[in-house]
Amino acid sequence: HVQLVESGGGLVQPGGSLRLSCVASGYGSSRDCMGWLRQAPGKEREGVAAIDSDGSTSYVDSVKGRFTISQDNAKNTLYLQMNSLKPEDTAIYYCAADCPPEIAPLLGVTAHFGYWGQGTQVTVS
Repeated sequence: HVQLVESGGGLVQPGGSLRLSCVASGYGSSRDCMGWLRQAPGKEREGVAAIDSDGSTSYVDSVKGRFTISQDNAKNTLYLQMNSLKPEDTAIYYCAADCPPEIAPLLGVTAHFGYWGQGTQVTVS
């Protein structure tokens, strides 16, 4: 039973930074493909960043150079460092495991049903 719990969202001014955290449990092989996706009001979910079990990372073009995904396997925690935030980054951010359809294309792998957490709100204004 996979559980993903995000934290770290909030309100920040344009140009500011936030670090999102996701504590994962019960995910076993789902660790092979993890990432962050976001959903802005009125828009579809969008894969933002992904990381595989070897530590290889990939990002959607709109966040390249500004966001960094990382993981601490000892703490079962996934991170998303977000710098130079823009108003268009405003969305609910979800941690994801086991390659849901929004994340798989970033790593060029086959999508699975996947899992994601309850989300954390990021507002840039």
